[in-house]
Amino acid sequence: GWFRRLLHKPKPRSVESSLNASFFSSSSPSSSSSAESSGSFFFTSLARSFRSSTVSDINFFGSARWAKSYDVCICHSFFYLELVEELVSYLEGQPESFRCFLQLRDAAPGSAVVTELCDAVQNSHCWVMLITPGFLRDPWCKYQMHQALAEAPMANGRTIPVLKDVDRKDYPKELRNLYYIYMALKENSFRQIRDTITRYLQELCRSSTSRTE
Repeated sequence: GWFRRLLHKPKPRSVESSLNASFFSSSSPSSSSSAESSGSFFFTSLARSFRSSTVSDINFFGSARWAKSYDVCICHSFFYLELVEELVSYLEGQPESFRCFLQLRDAAPGSAVVTELCDAVQNSHCWVMLITPGFLRDPWCKYQMHQALAEAPMANGRTIPVLKDVDRKDYPKELRNLYYIYMALKENSFRQIRDTITRYLQELCRSSTSRTE
């Protein structure tokens, strides 16, 4: 008896045919109206789901992100200010809305340079070191680089060296244990910087969540 019932069991319909049957099978006006409203509800729900997933992607970093004032501090010489402003505009315009510290814009007027540089390092999750000829000559850039290395000796993605117009042989010895981004195509380099910051903040969120659990 069970074998006979198994043979006569109706076959399941495919997902596509189920959707078609649900939305478009009937030809009567009332059924058609119902199908249209059902289809509208389906696609509205799909759109809402997409929007909510996008919002969750933007906010996926979690509360650990807000433990510091900035997501990234940009360390640079003033000879490349225009390039740095483009980078900051790119990062702040991303869906993640990265919070950037730019010295000329965000440093408090009248404050000591040493204090501002130290605060910028301590209150940022990541540090982008734009290694240029001017950076190598600027004692304040080197000071900020040493502060970042002292803050996170093992680095673990927080210090992001970016080489621009500098030979590899001139790459600072203090950073030799870190991989760097070589800025050839600006768009690609900006994307790499963004991805590196994102990776660190994701890992920060995961480790913070695991500790609370």
